[in-house]
Amino acid sequence: MPSVTGGCACGAVRYECSADPIMAANCYCTDCRHSTGTAMASVMLVPKAAFKLTGELKHYEVTGDSGGKVSRGFCPTCGSPILSLLPAMADFVALKAGSLDDQSQFKPMMQVFMKSAPPWAPVRDDLPKFDKQPG
Repeated sequence: MPSVTGGCACGAVRYECSADPIMAANCYCTDCRHSTGTAMASVMLVPKAAFKLTGELKHYEVTGDSGGKVSRGFCPTCGSPILSLLPAMADFVALKAGSLDDQSQFKPMMQVFMKSAPPWAPVRDDLPKFDKQPG
């Protein structure tokens, strides 16, 4: 039974993951803000080996605030952001929390790239904050 399921708004793209997420964060980097159209991207990392995608994604590759490449996958029909692939973390898929079937599964553990957060961004005081990506 899948641990995590989700998909796009129109239903053309679906995914499931048989493993639990290993990390969840709100990212305030410039690129995440551009890709979501708001203050941050809420993402959770799942093991790529346990991830299965049905349907086709369109990808757009950018250079993130970290200087590394990021491939952003979205539904080519409805435009829903679904995932990000980061070569620096090639064994994982960063799922967009907004694409989850069960929104309660997203439990952020930290907030990253706070140096890029706009002054109007919703920031949680109860979570650790990092100016960049920790590690």
